[in-house]
Amino acid sequence: MILRAALALTLSSAGPALAEDLQLAFPLDCTLGQDCHIQQYMDRDPSSAAQDYRCSGLTYDGHKGTDFALPDRAAMAAGVTVRAAAGGVVKGLRDGMQDNAPLSEVRGRECGNGAVIDNGNGWETQYCHLKRGSLRVTDAQKISEGDVIGQVGQSGKAAFPHLHLSLRHNGQPVDPFDPKGSDCTTVPSDTLWQDTPPYRAGGLIAVGFADHVPSYAAIKAGDAGRDTLSPDAPAMVIYGYSYGTQKDDVLRLSLSGPNGVVIEKDVIMDKPQAQSFRAIGKRMSRQWSPGRYTGTVVLLRSGRVIDEKHGSVTVQ
Repeated sequence: MILRAALALTLSSAGPALAEDLQLAFPLDCTLGQDCHIQQYMDRDPSSAAQDYRCSGLTYDGHKGTDFALPDRAAMAAGVTVRAAAGGVVKGLRDGMQDNAPLSEVRGRECGNGAVIDNGNGWETQYCHLKRGSLRVTDAQKISEGDVIGQVGQSGKAAFPHLHLSLRHNGQPVDPFDPKGSDCTTVPSDTLWQDTPPYRAGGLIAVGFADHVPSYAAIKAGDAGRDTLSPDAPAMVIYGYSYGTQKDDVLRLSLSGPNGVVIEKDVIMDKPQAQSFRAIGKRMSRQWSPGRYTGTVVLLRSGRVIDEKHGSVTVQ
């Protein structure tokens, strides 16, 4: 195990990019909006408040990178590959830290398992929170764009499975979505991405079904949802798992079956939440009719649809 100071999260203020000769490839084997999402962007507010590059709140104070999140720990266990967003030389690495460890055990090693890549011309990229035992690079190794670095994990200071990707130029953090630091009234025309990931200020991670209101722990683990229910299930529940919600956002949940609408309801979010879930359901009054039941969850903000997901469960 090699420990380098380069693995400490950089906390200095962001400065302007001094060159634009670096272009980043998407760093994960996943599809945004389907099996991964951007949970947090870089904080662009120098005060104690927090603001992402589009003047929204999908970040937190002092956050110096981009968090690409998986839907749950089941996806992490199945394995999602982290690839080099740009080529270079491995400058430092660490492996062996436990995933989902107590915070008291990660002080001073908040990045968890990861690697720092010297990309040349003053640029470096840092990959944090990788799965224990998954790193496939060695110290001082020369790597190319797209080479496997490891897998997404939850090591270090991480409340959910994700890759924290940081970009720095001459030691200063740079936001690859907006390296010139625009006023966020317009979409930045210059980014450091080969193919810029679309911006979404919050959304839905998953829609699921159960015969009871599941625990949050079960949802985060990825084993809460059911594909089938029995006709004598005590209840029929639909839940929506969301991220980046704001106060007064509306989560619209609906569930229909062979005999029409089972239940539908608008749930108003009472505070901003990085991740959360809401569920509605109906108790069984008589056996559920066999067949396919479909559910829809819509996230609305100021009356505008932010995201929408559909799912189904079969009674048999």
